[in-house]
Amino acid sequence: MAGERNTNTPAVQGASKFLDQFKYEVANEMGVQLGGDRTSRENGSVGGQMTKRMIQFAEENLKRGSRI
Repeated sequence: MAGERNTNTPAVQGASKFLDQFKYEVANEMGVQLGGDRTSRENGSVGGQMTKRMIQFAEENLKRGSRI
């Protein structure tokens, strides 16, 4: 949307590119087309799925004793 500001900053410098790619991969798998003309529910479902997958990844690494 015009004038929209994204104030989110990744915890790891340089991760923005990879997170953006991950976002579109998840949206594609879910069959969701991202965009300002979509509902908050559609766009937000992608963020929720991303969070779910990142937590699952972290839990699996913690279980194995790996440091993230």
